[in-house]
Order: sequence, then C-alpha cells, then structure tokens
Amino acid sequence: MVEVERIIPVRKPVRVVADYLRDFAHVEQWDPGTLSCVRLDEGPIRTGSRWRNVSRFRGKETELRYELVRLEPERLVFVGKNKTATSTDDFTIGPAPGGSVIGYRATIVFHGLAKLAGPFLVREFEKQGDGVVEAMTGTINAL
Repeated sequence: MVEVERIIPVRKPVRVVADYLRDFAHVEQWDPGTLSCVRLDEGPIRTGSRWRNVSRFRGKETELRYELVRLEPERLVFVGKNKTATSTDDFTIGPAPGGSVIGYRATIVFHGLAKLAGPFLVREFEKQGDGVVEAMTGTINAL
C-alpha cells in the first residue's frame, strides 16, 4: 500500500472547490498523470456516479474505473479499481482565510504480485503528489 497526503490552500470558497472536485472528470486538469477521464453515467453527480480514467505511470498506460462512494458538502471520496490496484482519492474541503484548504489523500492498494512493487513506488507517488499540488492550486485558483 502507498499513501500520499497533501494540504492544498486555494483562493476559492469551499462550495466552489467542492462543486469543482465533485466531477472527477476534472482530474485531467489537476493530475499530471491523467491522460483522460470520462464520466460513464448521466444525470446529476451523486454517490454511485462512475468515470473511466486512463493514466500514465512509469511510462505505461493504466485504466481504472472510479466511483464516487462518499458525497458530502465538505468531503468527497472516489475509489478506482482494476485488476492490479485499488486507488482511493479522498478530499476534505474546509474554510480558510482568503479561501479554502483541501486535504488530499491518495491511497493505492496493490493486488496480487503487484503488492511486491508497492514499497519501491513510494518515491514516485510522492513526486506525483507534488505535481498534483501545483496543478490543483493553479487550476482551482483560476476558476
């Protein structure tokens, strides 16, 4: 298992941030590793909404199917799965002077033989987390 946590201050109010992050398709704008993310269902975004995400990690493309499993005014949790891993993106959004603060935690649980690689990938996931902070800050502040 790999876990990456970041605190991201932004200059937008909680509601604007939560409304933006609720649509996981926006991950294309704030996650440098994401190549595409397309919603698979229609209607208002709700618990159970799903997305197909394609990312590049260590030069390889990987696809995960994400589902919004927790939807609260100040907390969003998305879980993505494929045969190799389960990835959870957990966001908390709270008020802060001049805007909001986003708590971001990404947890990757590897399955099967991929479990053996987890400890060797921590540094790369940490680097990716730094890229998320930079991209998310710029993207949300520009809303």
